[in-house]
Amino acid sequence: MKNNRRGKKNNRRKRLRASTVIGRTLLVFFTAVFIALFTLVALCYTLLTGPSATMRDRVVLSAMQASATKWLPGLFIDDTLVEEICARSANVQEEVISMGAFGATEDSDKETSDVEVSETEASADEWEDAVDGMIYKTYSGATYKAYLLIVKDPSRVYVGTSSDYKSGKAGVRIFDIVERENALAAINGGEFEDINGHGKGNTPVGLTYSKGSCVWDDGERRTFIGFDSNNVLHATESMTRSEADALGIRDAVSFQTGNVLITNDNENVTLYYSENNVGMAQRTAIGQRADGAVILLVTDGRSASSLGATKNDLIDLMVSEGAVVAGMLDGGSSAMMYYRDYYTKYNIDTAGLDEYQKQGLTNKYKAFTKPRYIPTYFLVTPEE
Repeated sequence: MKNNRRGKKNNRRKRLRASTVIGRTLLVFFTAVFIALFTLVALCYTLLTGPSATMRDRVVLSAMQASATKWLPGLFIDDTLVEEICARSANVQEEVISMGAFGATEDSDKETSDVEVSETEASADEWEDAVDGMIYKTYSGATYKAYLLIVKDPSRVYVGTSSDYKSGKAGVRIFDIVERENALAAINGGEFEDINGHGKGNTPVGLTYSKGSCVWDDGERRTFIGFDSNNVLHATESMTRSEADALGIRDAVSFQTGNVLITNDNENVTLYYSENNVGMAQRTAIGQRADGAVILLVTDGRSASSLGATKNDLIDLMVSEGAVVAGMLDGGSSAMMYYRDYYTKYNIDTAGLDEYQKQGLTNKYKAFTKPRYIPTYFLVTPEE
């Protein structure tokens, strides 16, 4: 009997010790979570209400880039001020550069910008070591890392769609569409309805073309970006279906407003810098050089090592690569670039790649979910 009582006491002590350990562990965990949240709130409050208007605008505009964080600035500052900051970011400062600076004309008398423009004339040396008829490169900016694919033949770039948009099906993930289309490379495309970062990409928003046909026209006027039948890229703030058909548009998407980066009139190139766009985010853009080569661009963001790029960063990057026309595509958690087996082709150590990069993403995907369901992508066919 004594042994039984002694054994029961020991069991009770063990249970008490176990419950104590669990209780203390939970206490430490929730305390750490509370401290982290308190620190985050205090940091946001300091940045948004502190003396630096530049830092305040940067935080506001960065938060407004993502559907899941648009509500954050309103917790600390008045909604009217948030609207004013966003309105100022839409103000455009145009800068004009002669097409001659891009190797497209013989005219060297016109005044040019101090923006550095790379040599874009097609040369044997440039494409001598190209893989798959493309040039893959990365670039590290002050607050972001960028991934670029330059496709020599623009006819290889087209818009792939997730469905016919009539059945209400969800969009498609980037890994699935490149397999279905047998595409060599891809970037995410245009706008779609997104509620707090949980949109399923059922249908696009704005005029959309794929493989020579208009596949969606909801009447919404958005920034319009796409190729005509002569493989020339267009970027304009609005386009009707009749206007697109008259231009012979074959593949195009739409993305919100104010996302034209660069245009040209065959004599001058105009850069559309934002007066106050200091918001940093993961971003995607597409451009075309004077020689017809297409530039696909994606940047990282949302991490300590890569906070993200601004709209103006994209313009500078596109200009440095010789783009004479360019537009910004959907960004945030939609920003993705795929290039099949790029790490093998460019001798990249896979030990430093994450699970999605090992599947073909070049950029680091930063979101709380798996890669998004999206209705449209710009795809690149394999080289013939």
